[in-house]
Amino acid sequence: MEDAMPHPVRLGWREWLSLPDLGIGAVRAKVDTGARSSALHVEDQQVFMRDGVEWVRFVLDTGRYDAPPAAAEAPVLDRRPVTDSGGHRTERIFILTRLRIAGIEWPAEVNLTHRRNMLFPMLLGRTALAGRFLVDPASSFLQGDTPPDASP
Repeated sequence: MEDAMPHPVRLGWREWLSLPDLGIGAVRAKVDTGARSSALHVEDQQVFMRDGVEWVRFVLDTGRYDAPPAAAEAPVLDRRPVTDSGGHRTERIFILTRLRIAGIEWPAEVNLTHRRNMLFPMLLGRTALAGRFLVDPASSFLQGDTPPDASP
């Protein structure tokens, strides 16, 4: 893998990460090696066309008590079926966006879904983790309470 780190960074089973392309400085994420793809909880998902390209507009709640829900837009990368932890298969919109954690920034595919009943607005799956991080399931927030620069 070309993006692989020579010495992967250790993450806990839950961490804060940033989504700079979406203007999100900090979102609480569950680091989940059992999930293939990464998922982001969104509300009010609306697909629209911009210059002949399909885009999606949505509102997301970062899980921070001091930050209101934020509106964001991104080009649609793809639509794919995803099987959730309950075995239900649904088609989801995927976007390509930069993620930042532990000083490392990289582009990752993220699917947009409704995670309202989940404890974490973001699920960081193994495809985004591969070659970059090692996960310590006995630890939490190894990279700090919130990113030091909680601005995108």
